[in-house]
Amino acid sequence: MTYILEKSITGDFALIKAWKADKSENLLFRKSVRNFYSAMAKAAKCTIAEVEEIVETGQISPDEIDVPGIYVHRIIKGASYEKRFEVCLNFSV
Repeated sequence: MTYILEKSITGDFALIKAWKADKSENLLFRKSVRNFYSAMAKAAKCTIAEVEEIVETGQISPDEIDVPGIYVHRIIKGASYEKRFEVCLNFSV
């Protein structure tokens, strides 16, 4: 059999935003960013995550973790966020 092996795309840095992180650098995403950011974090040589909230280790359930801390190299807590895409619609019936 003949096989073709393609090398995966990697980057030196991945700059991603996450909703929560614990002090072990495990990340938790919200909404649609789950589709792309976890792959980016795993493909980069150095992943830097900007998060809204940093909690103690163990406060994020292992079932909820989107990116394990082994892939994250730096965490930065952001100052303020403008949530352009998160819109809450209230429908009254």
